[in-house]
Amino acid sequence: MCGIVGYVGTKPAAPILVDGLARLEYRGYDSAGVAVVGSSELRVHKDAGRVRELEASLPKRFGGKLGIGHTRWATHGGPSKDNAHPHVSGNERIAVVHNGIFDNAGVLRAQLEESGVKLRSETDTEVLAHLIEQAEGDTLEEKVLAALRRLEGTYGIAVIDLDFPDRIVVARNGSPLILGVGDGEMHVASDAAALIRYTRQVVYLDDGELATVRADGYRTFTQDARATTKTEKTVEWTADEYERGAHEHFMVKEIHEQPEAVQRATRGRLDERFHTVHLGGLNMDAREAREIKRVKILGCGSAYYAGQLGAQFIEEVARIPADAEPASEFRYRNPVVERDTLYVAVSQSGETLDTLVAVQELKRKGGRVIGLVNAVGSSIAREVDGGVYLHAGPEVSVASTKALTNMAVAFAMLGIHLGRIRDVSPADGRRLIEGLKKLPAQIQAIVDTEQELASIAGRLAQHESIFFVGRTRGYPVAREGAQKLKEISYRHAEAYQTSELKHGPLALISPDVPTVAIVPDDELLDRNIGALHEIAARSGPLYVVTHASVDVPDGAAAIIRVPKNEPELDPILLTIPLQLLAYHASVALGHDVDKPRNLAKSVTVE
Repeated sequence: MCGIVGYVGTKPAAPILVDGLARLEYRGYDSAGVAVVGSSELRVHKDAGRVRELEASLPKRFGGKLGIGHTRWATHGGPSKDNAHPHVSGNERIAVVHNGIFDNAGVLRAQLEESGVKLRSETDTEVLAHLIEQAEGDTLEEKVLAALRRLEGTYGIAVIDLDFPDRIVVARNGSPLILGVGDGEMHVASDAAALIRYTRQVVYLDDGELATVRADGYRTFTQDARATTKTEKTVEWTADEYERGAHEHFMVKEIHEQPEAVQRATRGRLDERFHTVHLGGLNMDAREAREIKRVKILGCGSAYYAGQLGAQFIEEVARIPADAEPASEFRYRNPVVERDTLYVAVSQSGETLDTLVAVQELKRKGGRVIGLVNAVGSSIAREVDGGVYLHAGPEVSVASTKALTNMAVAFAMLGIHLGRIRDVSPADGRRLIEGLKKLPAQIQAIVDTEQELASIAGRLAQHESIFFVGRTRGYPVAREGAQKLKEISYRHAEAYQTSELKHGPLALISPDVPTVAIVPDDELLDRNIGALHEIAARSGPLYVVTHASVDVPDGAAAIIRVPKNEPELDPILLTIPLQLLAYHASVALGHDVDKPRNLAKSVTVE
């Protein structure tokens, strides 16, 4: 949930480090700091707050052509200058930055204090700086290896030492690290966003791997000091894609990018001759696909809700039993792993730790796992047996929009692919393929109603609590809508199956508690309309997301109409206005939309 940057080369390091931190701030933004190796001293500057505050307070003379930086999201110890990274050793010659959690830090802190070390922070990371200082070894690499042998937990680290002013030593175990290969310079980052302005040639470190980075190149090795061989990759995205452009926030920019993102996701994959979908990255032939008896989808947050949409689609279309489960709980319940179950891991970043460790547990037990990820070369992408790349483009806002939509589209394509191998007729295949082709224009039509939705959102934001309700296909839509609203507007929002209202939640309906109802024109329309009458009878304000053909009861506070697609694909479109409602509710309340409190973009700790 934090961001790491590093630079070694011929240019002043500090401006490059600060620029990289600004681009990683969506991963954590309660404090930040940089450290550079000068001509005769290690210089460290830290500050609580945003990267812009760090930049404003940075001394004018902060020279050095090698350095590391970090933007933090608090885990051990609250946000403060002392708890900000980088942390330094007692002799102030070693600096470290760290993503992840050292599980045995408490024990090691006590041991260090007993030995006379005075700790300056409440963090687990500071322990590493002191352990490296105390470690035996002739090189920085040897000292880092010795220190890491005493630590338990997850980490991505970068270390510099005044005694070794030509190098950065980095290590990874469960938290991503990337090397950027430049011309006479090298970069280190926890996310490609930090280095894309300087190079698009990258090297992804694996768990248990370390690297020494110098201006003229790098070498990688294992924890027992064996050399490893890496292949450089080219990052598809460009620096411009990480800019807001004319938009006030990344979130609204990414909402507007969805028509194009969906086109990218489907381009080259729709087979109109055989009315199916080609997903070559699955690494699974037709015979293997026919042996699948069940689909289990694993994700966290919005990815979990996209998984619920996907499970509904796959079960309905391909007639394979399917369900979704939070990846964060999966491995802790000692799951039964079946050889004829297809497991699907969903993650925008491909680095979500809860999902990654679930994948690793499945692999350990012999499960077949595919991934739906948006980052080529990410940890999950490299762990799985095959997968579907989302092609959503960079997503910077903490609240996921275009990645979630492309997840739902990817699940629809997977469902069609599996269904056509089984019992879906060519006519139904054609119908669904045509539906996928309509999505970009229909999404654009919804986005074009933004001003109307902004007005509705302003009224909705005045309430402290909001219900979201939906049935079958509409229930995951309601859950995702509630998630979006609560995470960026800080309003209490929760979702229920519409059918469950009378089993308890109806007691909370009142003029002060509005309901956002998802009412598609489908086989459950009459049931949904009946529920609307029940809510209205209790003076509950109704905000209805529906189709043009639906006759909504009189008195609704607002009716939001979306274009009609095929029933199985309608949930994708019903989700779009909820994104705009959440965004404009947050704007109306004056919140920082892209950096909601207590949240970061990529959760890389458990």
